[in-house]
Amino acid sequence: MNSQRKTSLSAGLFYLLTFVSIPTLVLYGPIHEPNYILGTGNDNAVVLGGISEIVVALCGIVTAVVLYPVLRKQNESLALGLIASRILEAGTMFAGVAFLLTVVSLHQKGAGADALPVGQAFVALYDRIFVLGQGFIPAINDLLLGLLLYQSRLVPRSISLIGITGGLPLVAGYLAMMFGLIERTSLMAGVSAILVAVFEFSLGIYLVVKGFKPSPLLVVK
Repeated sequence: MNSQRKTSLSAGLFYLLTFVSIPTLVLYGPIHEPNYILGTGNDNAVVLGGISEIVVALCGIVTAVVLYPVLRKQNESLALGLIASRILEAGTMFAGVAFLLTVVSLHQKGAGADALPVGQAFVALYDRIFVLGQGFIPAINDLLLGLLLYQSRLVPRSISLIGITGGLPLVAGYLAMMFGLIERTSLMAGVSAILVAVFEFSLGIYLVVKGFKPSPLLVVK
């Protein structure tokens, strides 16, 4: 297995691992209850959701770093931009998890009714930073990556085009959520993210199964 195949395999596996956070919508359900802090329920689901988001954040950075040696041969500035965008996305995810775990701490310590407004504020902060970090920045990620892959022809251009165009409905959905036209958990919000999910999942599968297509930009070792 040459170095380029190892790179494509690693990147593909980490891209697929980013889908581990899909159940968080269900796992975070209890903490969105207005009186969560006063309840006697178990916090494990929320903690598990937080761990999965941290895993996704780290995997996102790893995918950009692993692909950098290959993508920089096409355009170093865009390849560095992808790393920066991934780090920014991860930062928002870490902040969001910190907000929710703060609410968990208040619940575990039996903070009582006086802490309800504080807990609700932290949950609201999570929802807002989620919209920014996972409703807008991924569009930038996929636009940069889609352009790099399209120009280099390292994967089928059909996949690259999904990445380039997939960010448009995601940005539209982000703006709609910012202006309160749709809810973060609404069907329309989910629809706006479909192309981004299809791009990253199909890219992960292709890199794992096929690897990079032959390109004059790649030096096989």
